Amino acid sequence: MIRTLHRMGIRSGMMYTAGIVSVGASFVSWILSKEYEGDLARADRWGLFVGEWAPTFFAMGVALRIEETRDEVMTGRTGEERRQQDRVGRRLGGRMTAGV
Repeated sequence: MIRTLHRMGIRSGMMYTAGIVSVGASFVSWILSKEYEGDLARADRWGLFVGEWAPTFFAMGVALRIEETRDEVMTGRTGEERRQQDRVGRRLGGRMTAGV
């Protein structure tokens, strides 16, 4: 699954960002639920529900970072070199030539 996400272009930084946003969303959902629902227990459940996403996003970020590092070691290219070569390949219409 992680390798598929990596091939789709999802990177570790995106998952770390999603984890941080999840923490903020947890706080906001708790405040809004407390304000609109009026029930503290329900507000706590909403905040915890959204807050439980953060560890998953951070764990996926770590797994994607390991995949990125493995890809760099296997190909001998850094992430930036790989992105540049991918851009060149797209400009050539998917026809990659040796040495490009």
